[in-house]
Amino acid sequence: MQTRPGGRSARVQAAVHQAVTDLVCERGADQVTVPMVASRAGVNPTTVYRRWGSVPALLADVAVKQESDLPEPVGDLRVDLPAYARWVYRDLSRPGGIAFFRAEVAASVDDRKEGMRRCHQRCVEILDEMLQPARDNGATIPDLQVLFDRLVAPIYSRIVFSVSGTDEAYAGQLAEDLLDELEGLHAL
Repeated sequence: MQTRPGGRSARVQAAVHQAVTDLVCERGADQVTVPMVASRAGVNPTTVYRRWGSVPALLADVAVKQESDLPEPVGDLRVDLPAYARWVYRDLSRPGGIAFFRAEVAASVDDRKEGMRRCHQRCVEILDEMLQPARDNGATIPDLQVLFDRLVAPIYSRIVFSVSGTDEAYAGQLAEDLLDELEGLHAL
């Protein structure tokens, strides 16, 4: 039997994801329960338990789903790195973004430090994937940890602490400034 794209399963997933997002924004991730999600989504709680198993797994699934919104890289660092930085900003500042980040870390493993390491590793992997086309075009890619420390970490920090002036323009400019600085170092 062939499944239909956009069929009932896709509708259930979309309804459950929307319910989770709404509930996280209204109540906070720690107050969300499977029965609440099911009620809001208009599905039976067993449907949610069968597909996701638990609230942390569901929150992590919603967080990971956002990766599908990544911009398509064009192979030019001057285009791709600012686009990635703006995506990081949008991902974290969307409704419930920080809560989903925390939930993804918590759902990774029982050990919070290990969960943070895995989340960091996934961020670096996404960044590496975004930069692969530029690498394929012969560009010299800065060290991924340097890019994480100087680009991703400041965006996370500013969003967590609600620093004014943090927006997509800031994120894009952060990437451009970093590229200018790195190019200046290589010109010496």
